Amino acid sequence: MSARIAPGTVRELGPLRWGFARAAGRVTGTEPPAIFTTLGRTKGLFTGWLHFAGRLMPFGSLARREAELVILTVATVRDCAYEREHHRLLGRRAGLTHEEIEALLADTAVPTLSERETVLRSTAKILLRTKDLDDTQWTRLRAVTSEREAIELLLLVGHYDMLATTLMTLRLEPDAHR
Repeated sequence: MSARIAPGTVRELGPLRWGFARAAGRVTGTEPPAIFTTLGRTKGLFTGWLHFAGRLMPFGSLARREAELVILTVATVRDCAYEREHHRLLGRRAGLTHEEIEALLADTAVPTLSERETVLRSTAKILLRTKDLDDTQWTRLRAVTSEREAIELLLLVGHYDMLATTLMTLRLEPDAHR
């Protein structure tokens, strides 16, 4: 299946967005990632989205490892191949082990997660399933997070859920590794 909107070229994206995508490809060991070369076609919207996304991860208040386990949880629940593959490498770099990543992607128990990480994962799964948290889960979440972290987790899950919808609807295939 091919992408519904082809990735943009340097001419279509402009030199700054194209340069960003090329740099991101070097980080991920791929060609310029299709997420950036496709969404980059929206010009200013892309720039605003990138700023927002960057404030959640990697520059958010959750530890990188925690953010990546949440993103991999979203990718699994949403069955989003692009997110799943893109964040395998990023999760590894953030400190998740190969075994932890594979267990997250298989939606099985991950005995090496801390209590806090387990709560973040279960919260993400509940949010994706119900779009809300009951009082019991909210209490569990607040027992292990600050106010800011709790809000940020809600935004992180919602953002990657939205992104999965976009990537899947555009039919973006995972980027090939070099």
